[in-house]
Amino acid sequence: MRQCRRNMSDNKLQLAQQSHEAFAAGDRKFFEQHLAENFTFSSPLDVGLDRDGYFKRCWPGAGNGQKFNFLRLIQHDEEVVVTYEITKPNGDKGRNTEIVRIKDDKNRQCRSLFWLGHTARSLNH
Repeated sequence: MRQCRRNMSDNKLQLAQQSHEAFAAGDRKFFEQHLAENFTFSSPLDVGLDRDGYFKRCWPGAGNGQKFNFLRLIQHDEEVVVTYEITKPNGDKGRNTEIVRIKDDKNRQCRSLFWLGHTARSLNH
């Protein structure tokens, strides 16, 4: 039983990381498969977006070759805390923390807690 719980935890951590990498690659198929129908996204700039709103508002920034350096991946129950440094192709950097709720291999909620002091608008995420 302990091994099974550990594998489920590892899967949540892996899915959270893969989601960021899929965003950078513009892999819409991955997101269609792993975003729950009732997915919600919130950030200081975008509060309470539903799944369609996420694709309209955030997806245009996908596939730009961003690089994610994961600084923290912590899983607790259904939530994964992800802190990363993002580097855009032009060299601009920013740091962000997200709390991602994952259940049944689906991303159900993402709360992005980036610091408005950095170039938040330029991160396109």
